[in-house]
Amino acid sequence: MEKYIAYTLRNFREIPQLQQHLSAEELFDIEVVGNVLPFKANNYVVEQLIDWNNYQEDPIYILTFPQRDMLQPQHYEEMASAIRAGARKPELKLIANKIRMELNPHPAGQRSQNMPQIDGAELTGVQHKYRETMLFFPSQGQTCHAYCTFCFRWPQFVGMNDLKFAMRDTELVIKYLRAHPRVTDILFTGGDPLIMKTKIISVYIDALIEAKLPNLRTIRFGTKALGYWPQRFTQDNDADELLRVFEKAKKAGLHIAFMGHFNAPAELRTDEVKTAIDRILNTGAVIRTQSPVMRKINDNSDAWAEMWQEQVELGCVPYYFFVARDTGAQDYFAVSLERAWRIFRGAYQRVSGIARTVRGPSMSAGPGKVHIVGVSEVAGEKVFTLQFLQGRNPDWVARPFFARYDPKAIWLDDLYPAFGKDRFFFEEEYPIIRPAKPSKRSKSISNGMVQGAALN
Repeated sequence: MEKYIAYTLRNFREIPQLQQHLSAEELFDIEVVGNVLPFKANNYVVEQLIDWNNYQEDPIYILTFPQRDMLQPQHYEEMASAIRAGARKPELKLIANKIRMELNPHPAGQRSQNMPQIDGAELTGVQHKYRETMLFFPSQGQTCHAYCTFCFRWPQFVGMNDLKFAMRDTELVIKYLRAHPRVTDILFTGGDPLIMKTKIISVYIDALIEAKLPNLRTIRFGTKALGYWPQRFTQDNDADELLRVFEKAKKAGLHIAFMGHFNAPAELRTDEVKTAIDRILNTGAVIRTQSPVMRKINDNSDAWAEMWQEQVELGCVPYYFFVARDTGAQDYFAVSLERAWRIFRGAYQRVSGIARTVRGPSMSAGPGKVHIVGVSEVAGEKVFTLQFLQGRNPDWVARPFFARYDPKAIWLDDLYPAFGKDRFFFEEEYPIIRPAKPSKRSKSISNGMVQGAALN
């Protein structure tokens, strides 16, 4: 059995490959950025996924090891100066927390709008944005086998408890599900819920099975474990037991869906991940795959076509092609919306129909998942054609709308309505859902939509 070894700021300089290839300046950059954004790698990632002969261009290296430009220059210098001056951990933490609060730690109203209540109790480990799907953050699963440098859930990992989603109380979760009979899916997320021991996962799943909720159809797991530690399903001491939990849920009539995060083709090519995928699929579970498109990671059509084709060959279902969220190191990873669409279109053209289950490019913004259908000319004006794949109000879904063309736009906040209109159609409904004071346009789109009627 392969032993899991974690690498963090405490011991990353001991990694032989870093000692062999990286300069002192590059090692210092990891320390500086890793004091602000979460950093964690492991022996599987280091030894099997990274091409160390070309590490500076390797997508998995960039995906896991912090790079200098992931921080704004002023933020980098502030932290670097403190480290050079010998600042102690409490002082470094204060500096880091100040910087983190400037990085939009909870985009799309995650904390202000998505956290529901039941009987006056706030469910601190639950998000409910879309009518049919509830997100659950089990407190024991709020870490990962390794951290992605782009991760929009980075506040879960930096020790700022007031920014963290987490809870253990399954009774409140079940009570909430009973009170909202239109919820059909519960998504275990984090962090990574599959970092939890099987005995803990089993407690949660058993509670859902025993509750016999007539509305609950699907249990989803948002996980990076297949990419970062597939041994979770093949070699870990409780791997076989974990697969039996999935089988038990399936026999109880619940669909088990893995939302597998694969960001680069290399993650699909080891013998370990192929075996893990086979074992999961043999339980009756389905693996759906997703990733954001990111500069220096997968910002070309060939990479996506390769991933989708290989995922289909392994029995997975390509699911979402996201745009990198407006948080953390977005400036480092962002590609323009037009380029994201062209990358998607180019990859889509390269694969057969069975790989065209994927949807995107999609922005998970405040109002919902906004799909960039394309760039076109309508009534003499060049526009983005958009639609909702998911919306705070289900009536918004699949309704086309148009934004003025902007080649530099990287997020919904950068777009303005086409054809001389003042607001997008969903903004007009906002005062009906909940009146609000006038605010800047960016705030109205990212943070201005609320649950209200959309979730009732």
